[in-house]
Amino acid sequence: MKFLKVLAVVAVVAFAGKAQAQDLKFGHINIQELVMQLPDKVAADKSLQAEATKLQEQLQVMQQDLQKKYNDYMTQRDSLPDLIRATKEKEIQDYEQRMQQYSQMAQQTIGQKEQQLLQPIITKVQKAIDEVGQEQGLVYIFDISSQVVVYHSNKSIDCAPLVKAKLGVQ
Repeated sequence: MKFLKVLAVVAVVAFAGKAQAQDLKFGHINIQELVMQLPDKVAADKSLQAEATKLQEQLQVMQQDLQKKYNDYMTQRDSLPDLIRATKEKEIQDYEQRMQQYSQMAQQTIGQKEQQLLQPIITKVQKAIDEVGQEQGLVYIFDISSQVVVYHSNKSIDCAPLVKAKLGVQ
């Protein structure tokens, strides 16, 4: 008798859990693909590319200056006194170090600029995803571009069209 009561309780709990699980709704979206389609992202990429081009052009000017200094030194090296030769060698080495520092600072600048340009886009996308999730009554929306979700069924709602509509993207 006690066994039947325990079995009945287990069956009720299992049935209730299954009924609740059927009410749960999940969605998925490829955020990376969505962001790449946004006009804001295209504009940000153009701006970032323009900044990178300016920095690269300056680096090329520096490389040309270094090459000129090196060539001048090489043509005069044998005729220079030791002190002047050592001074010119140190000057060339210092210039190379400045170029390396410039290159590192340029990379940091590009990274910061990219973050500055992408943050509003990511915020905008996240807001649209949150709104779609609330409107559709979803428990979770998984980002399938992250490679963390290993399976999603046909019952999972593809939220990309809904989020695109919120963002005004076709």
